[in-house]
Amino acid sequence: MKKSYPPPRPKKSAIIIGRKPILEAIQGGKQIDRIFMLSSATGESIQDIRDLAFKHNIPINKVPAEKLNSLSNGSHQGCIAIAASVQYHNLQEVISFITEKGETPLFVMLDGVTDVRNIGAIARTALCCGAQAMVIADKGVGALNEDAIKTSAGALEKIYICRVNSLMKAVDEMHLNGIKVFASEMTAQAKLHDLPLTEPACVILGGEEKGVFTGLMKICDTTFQIPMPGAFESLNVSVAAGMILYEAVRQRLQ
Repeated sequence: MKKSYPPPRPKKSAIIIGRKPILEAIQGGKQIDRIFMLSSATGESIQDIRDLAFKHNIPINKVPAEKLNSLSNGSHQGCIAIAASVQYHNLQEVISFITEKGETPLFVMLDGVTDVRNIGAIARTALCCGAQAMVIADKGVGALNEDAIKTSAGALEKIYICRVNSLMKAVDEMHLNGIKVFASEMTAQAKLHDLPLTEPACVILGGEEKGVFTGLMKICDTTFQIPMPGAFESLNVSVAAGMILYEAVRQRLQ
């Protein structure tokens, strides 16, 4: 039986303790990975934190007191934030910046990919293959922590990370900007090499257990499969990302 290990404790320098320091950090433009909030926390400052978190796509995890106490020996006032290890960017601003530079967008969207090693490996491959941005949801994705950055060989600090509160809305936003969205799905009719990846494109990669969310597949332009003659249906998501992104490289180099 595989042994389960608790997630690594954040460095003390990454922990922001208390309501006022968290408010000041967000208002001052500090990047926040997530906020741990006592389930029963109330008060005007708590609502202010919630409002700012929603505005900046910062996930809030409602937790028991034991979780907060494990992160801090001080008076946390029912609220602790973890400073982000990476820089988050606005999706529309990134799209505009890339197109104004005269580049053809090539983005990767992660749906339910929780293993930080996979996320790091995907970011590394994406950057090597010329992808400019990685789009993630504010919930349901592995933390972009130091382990993820280490696995990415620093790529997570160089590729644009766009954190959004809805992947569905992100797809709509890309469609409005002329970016076609493709979802990887092993039973799809279209093949990877049939995709028009020389055009502005975003590829959705799903978690290994559930794959891409059905609602996302319905609104993307095409679902596709990676042709495989081997009688084995499972690919690690980071390996699949490498195959897909290199097909984009092949097409664009031609």
